[in-house]
Amino acid sequence: MSPTTLSAGPEHGHVTFLGAGPGDPGLLTLRAVEALAHADVLVAGHEVLDVVRTHARQGVAVVNPDSDPSTDTSDAFTDPSSGPIPRSGTPQLTVVDGASTTVGGPAVRDAAHLVMEAARGGRRVVRAVSGDPGLDAYAAEEMLACAAAGVPFEVVPGVAAAVGVPAYAGVPLRDAEGADVRFVDARTASDRCWTEVGASDGTVVVSTTLESVAAAAGELVSAGRKPDTPITVTVAGTTTRQRTWTATLGTIAQTLKQAKVLPSPDGVRPVIAVVGERSAAAQREQLSWFESKPLFGWKVLVPRTKEQAASLSDQLRSYGAVPHEVPTIAVEPPRTPQQMERAVKGLVTGRYEWIAFTSVNAVKAVREKFEEYGLDARAFAGIKVAAVGEQTAKALVAFGVKPDLVPSGEQSAAGLLEDWPPYDPVFDPIDRVFLPRADIATETLVAGLIELGWEVDDVTAYRTVRASPPPAETREAIKGGGFDAVLFTSSSTVRNLVGIAGKPHNVTVIACIGPATAKTAEEHGLRVDVMAPEPSVHKLAEALAEFGLRRRAAALDAGDPVTRPSERRPGARRRRTTT
Repeated sequence: MSPTTLSAGPEHGHVTFLGAGPGDPGLLTLRAVEALAHADVLVAGHEVLDVVRTHARQGVAVVNPDSDPSTDTSDAFTDPSSGPIPRSGTPQLTVVDGASTTVGGPAVRDAAHLVMEAARGGRRVVRAVSGDPGLDAYAAEEMLACAAAGVPFEVVPGVAAAVGVPAYAGVPLRDAEGADVRFVDARTASDRCWTEVGASDGTVVVSTTLESVAAAAGELVSAGRKPDTPITVTVAGTTTRQRTWTATLGTIAQTLKQAKVLPSPDGVRPVIAVVGERSAAAQREQLSWFESKPLFGWKVLVPRTKEQAASLSDQLRSYGAVPHEVPTIAVEPPRTPQQMERAVKGLVTGRYEWIAFTSVNAVKAVREKFEEYGLDARAFAGIKVAAVGEQTAKALVAFGVKPDLVPSGEQSAAGLLEDWPPYDPVFDPIDRVFLPRADIATETLVAGLIELGWEVDDVTAYRTVRASPPPAETREAIKGGGFDAVLFTSSSTVRNLVGIAGKPHNVTVIACIGPATAKTAEEHGLRVDVMAPEPSVHKLAEALAEFGLRRRAAALDAGDPVTRPSERRPGARRRRTTT
């Protein structure tokens, strides 16, 4: 049932208990995304907030039920949709600049009261919990409280950690023989429960903590399981921080000690342990699809503007990487806007035969000027439109304009010129091209168009300036080897990143989009490891993934552990491996 069709009374509102899954945002169901998009209030603890917040609508009030009210001395909180809410057992609901924000609320024991109070006044509340609500004891108590108070609610199931984490770790829970599978929460299991699972020869999935996994293994041995029974232990499952260890019930404590697995400060780092013959190491080596991704766990620096970095970061995530976006340039309006204003008016009056966009920023600049004059995509009627690059073309389509010409080969000014038709006075009633560009753009395209017989209005649509330096911790990570790789998509990104943050450490893999960018990197004392086979950001990401895959294969062939570049010993020598 869609949230927009719920017929809840104005007094009680409606609550959706939503399973956020084990950690990977991609495991949210379509129904969960729909519910989040219509929520007025989002109640979510810190462990799930990052997973669900992206899909919540702008302006949603976000409440953390785990925060400590003792640090908040106010008498009342404020909900932007209905004003003050009584202090007792209720959250502070605040919206800043139209975006959601997380603020203080009651302790966990008051969560049920919090949810019901948040629902008053007809508000649609989403209560997000980790994993699946049906396996969350607190969620069950909150549902009962809603039922007793007459607050209508629904449940959106999620992927349970006890099922999702083993799947991401490459540990099947059941095979063709259909062996028994038992699920145990070690934090609440009774002696009777341990005795029952110990007497079984099936697979046991244990939800526990990293600090208590050895004790859980001991409970199973005491209950009758053999000490040589295989066990896999996975921490941070389904996220790029995931790590899995394989041992036996009798050796798991020593295995974790040798791996120097550090306990969490609060002593409650959750893990999923799978016990049984079907969790053997041989199977995991064949089925470990997630941790075997070419860039799994790599922290990759993407020095571009946020708009430009979005699709590239998504691609890197598909390879298992953790992208970190650091803008190296900022885009500002031209100092003298009159030239741009005249050109846009010329579009409407029929001054141009063509308009050529060489960047997303150029599209954005023209679109903003259109909106200033009350124009829309219909103003392009009768004008041919050219675009360089997939992202530029997508930006035009989003504007409502389908490009007539995109380079069939290299996505650059040179590639565009190869496909651009020469001016023909018979077929072209107008001989002028509008070229909105950055103030630092090269003259290649202008010179090429003139050579083809066209007149060009080369207009400064925007200025590019060096961005502000990133936070101190980011600068330290760049210079200290905290990043595994950095992607340079132009010579300016090299110069600007070094200028605002310093030179990347010598253990960091340097990937460049082409020869010119690589030359600039080398001029700044950087060793280039990866170069894209063609000047495309997506080809650059692919080339880095292939580099990571070869690096992983080399380590396995040599019998060495698979490590990330940032895990190398300080001062370790690097071999030059340019692709």
